[in-house]
Amino acid sequence: MSGATVADFLGYWKAEGADYVRHGDYDWMASLVPGKRILEIGCGLGFGTQALLNRGLNVLALDTLDECLAASRVKTAGQGAEFLRADVTALDEPQSQIIKEFAADCVVCWLMGAPAQTTGASQHDGGQAVAVYRENVHRKTAELAAALPTVKTLHLVDRTAIPWQAKDIGRDTLVRYHLGKTLFNLPLTATRHNALYRKLGEKVVAMAPIRPPHPAMKSVVPTLASLLAERK
Repeated sequence: MSGATVADFLGYWKAEGADYVRHGDYDWMASLVPGKRILEIGCGLGFGTQALLNRGLNVLALDTLDECLAASRVKTAGQGAEFLRADVTALDEPQSQIIKEFAADCVVCWLMGAPAQTTGASQHDGGQAVAVYRENVHRKTAELAAALPTVKTLHLVDRTAIPWQAKDIGRDTLVRYHLGKTLFNLPLTATRHNALYRKLGEKVVAMAPIRPPHPAMKSVVPTLASLLAERK
């Protein structure tokens, strides 16, 4: 888990986000974003916001936590980013109007997370609470993107672990998953061409203790899974 309380969550992401910056992960994510006006769902401590600004993009960043918005404002001070305290799963009319007037052409939701006190996660639920929370946020983000007439693309990035040798199969799985859940019945679609994986360091997790592995799937590596969806 990434922290039970807000303080734990912030401490976790301060270290985790800095690692991603050093590894070039945020720059990689930002390089995959089309358009010029970006609506960022869940800015966290501002690592992603900074990467988008470094590309010269206009950014409106949302987050549910005042602490995250404050940290992001400090990190990106003087660079023109706009910030809004809002929950994408429960937007009110004034928030919706601000978002609409920003006229984003791309919506991004990267490395979505929240404290356990928000997700309801525990050390004994096998990650189920976080999975449900993530699915809900991704779905609401996709619904918002579909409802905004200026938005042409939606970019999702999350952490996972896959057998690296089977990453091409994983791309098809990633597309099927989001088509069946996140994008279902929305005017957005995705293809394997826009499904990409990137290794998170060199850590390898053995699969043998879990189940007898296929020779091509002996181990898994932590990765970032990126999917760019486009308006039909």
